[in-house]
Amino acid sequence: MATRSAVPRTRWVIALRLAAAGLGVAAGVLLLNLIWPSADRRQETRDRRQPADLAKPPTRSITVLVIGIDSDRLGDAMNRAAPPGPANADALLLVRVNPHAPLQLLSVPANLAVQLPGQRRPQSLGSLYRLGGPALTADAVRELIGLAPGEPDRFVVLSRGALRDLVDGLGSVEANPARVMRYSDKRQNLRINLQAGLQRLRGQTLEHLARYRDPLRPDESRQEQQREVTQSLLRELAMPHQIERLPGLARTLRAQVNTNLSDSELLSLLAAGLSQEQPSQWRQLPLAPQRQGISGLREISSGAPDPLWPALQPSEASAARAEGPKPP
Repeated sequence: MATRSAVPRTRWVIALRLAAAGLGVAAGVLLLNLIWPSADRRQETRDRRQPADLAKPPTRSITVLVIGIDSDRLGDAMNRAAPPGPANADALLLVRVNPHAPLQLLSVPANLAVQLPGQRRPQSLGSLYRLGGPALTADAVRELIGLAPGEPDRFVVLSRGALRDLVDGLGSVEANPARVMRYSDKRQNLRINLQAGLQRLRGQTLEHLARYRDPLRPDESRQEQQREVTQSLLRELAMPHQIERLPGLARTLRAQVNTNLSDSELLSLLAAGLSQEQPSQWRQLPLAPQRQGISGLREISSGAPDPLWPALQPSEASAARAEGPKPP
């Protein structure tokens, strides 16, 4: 039978053993840290590529007209689209990159009615591409939107195949279709079957998202889909693990893109556009109800804001006139 004096000694023994065990654990952790030291968080931050690492940003605002054509590749004799024939501009997007302000984007419907001098009937804005390429298309967009002289500064022409290759070069892109989308057209060899909700899409599926039209509101829904595709791409391009791919991807896609941007100018615009912490500013043109006599063509609503797109600030406009249409 234990005496009363033995109880305190037993407690001391237990306490000493626990203390020794704790010291042993601490020594083991210290030894492991010496063998495998933990990563330097500051070094990890330095190693993660940022958009600003791509190139020096421009010193003024630059406006780019992005033209998505309805052929699979540049130079295809037939577009395999509706209406069939040489390529048309199927999607038009104005992008203004300001090194000190959020990215500004304006979706311009390709079926806006335009009246060329000497023509008896209006035709679609998108059809001007097959008549005069990006130059005539840019001139018409400038007049329709009321851009400043010299805008857009640059253009980029993308085929459907180039869009697919861009997305597949990134691996995939996270997008969030708002609804189930199903459509089939044997003439275009097109079959769309998209589920709603957040998901990662490969190139062909993201192309389908961009091309889908809601039968009840085809033109407005097309602008909405293009917004989802564009914003999804911008988010993916800004990912640190994607930024290091961009210079090589730009060189790979060069043969599939028609542009008057050099590689260094493109990286400069990406550096400025993707570095902005504020969300991009997106606008869609409000459309008037479709009139009889101009089947398939649309006009800008009389209630549209004036200007249709925020004009350049006076300092920016004067700088643009002084420098000419060149990113620095």
